[in-house]
Amino acid sequence: MIAKTYELKNKFDVNINHYLLYGSNTGLMNDLINNTLMPIFSKNLYKYDENEILSNEIHFMEAITNKSFFEEDKLIIIDKATDKILNIVEEIIKKKIENVKFILKANVLDKKSKLRNFFEKSKLTLIVPFYDDNFQTLLILTQNFFKKKKIKISNQIVNFIIKKSKNNRAALNNELGKIESYSLTNKIIDFDKIKILINLSDDWDMSELVDQYLTKNKTNTIEIVNENSLTDDKCIVFTRVFLAKLKRLKKLKLSLEKEKNLEQILLKYKPPIFWKEKETIKIQLKKLSLKEINFFIKEANNLELTVKKNPKISNQLLNNFVLKDFDKISNAI
Repeated sequence: MIAKTYELKNKFDVNINHYLLYGSNTGLMNDLINNTLMPIFSKNLYKYDENEILSNEIHFMEAITNKSFFEEDKLIIIDKATDKILNIVEEIIKKKIENVKFILKANVLDKKSKLRNFFEKSKLTLIVPFYDDNFQTLLILTQNFFKKKKIKISNQIVNFIIKKSKNNRAALNNELGKIESYSLTNKIIDFDKIKILINLSDDWDMSELVDQYLTKNKTNTIEIVNENSLTDDKCIVFTRVFLAKLKRLKKLKLSLEKEKNLEQILLKYKPPIFWKEKETIKIQLKKLSLKEINFFIKEANNLELTVKKNPKISNQLLNNFVLKDFDKISNAI
């Protein structure tokens, strides 16, 4: 059966022992487990990783079926679940193990996922998708947090924190925790102190900068550059990440000339492409021609040599490359 996150309490059934939580919003997923499910389920918690179970299935089955004198019930949480664990899940359900609840946590599962399809169709299981938060949901979360903690804070600070968390609930919760700790000994919380406290100006990493640049998103690219202190080390990192991503795009482009199925190409690519990167890569492949990619590789090599020869002005060189030359490079093909 399928339930939405806000429906879970209403759809909770004591007879359901098997839950699959999947999606990119790990912050919301952990919140729901800690605040909704765990208070209802057993305090006898055991955590496993899928690979740990697959490597020693017999030991795992013994562990969940053995009933300790001191434990009348158990809660089993399995991280990084994929289709590989489906056979074990089916076996567990067939055994009808009493007083044991199972929560499987997975990343994004597409519609072809056998694990996802099984949990959606079975009446003995419950599956809950966790989609990314938007600004509105994080705004409500942040406002409720400060209201509950009785911390007076301006709307400017609230908007700043949410924006810098990049729609990541886990990152937002981390920063809210810092502010709460700070408020215990400091009654006045102004905007300048918040910027220093959470130190988010460096959170945009070079990989994100490269991705925005290669998707030709000029607004986001300029925003990242303006909010970063591009030190000498970061300039070198940028050029290396830039080249690595370009070379990967080139291989993918060449593969697309032979095989038209992009999903299969991404799936087979070595080293494996993390699921979070796939959508960004698809956009880059759509927007960049092979000729453009080769042009970028040449420019990136030149930039690396120039930065190494002139480390004192590396910041200026990278700024010029990313900002001043953005349109020129985009239109030079």
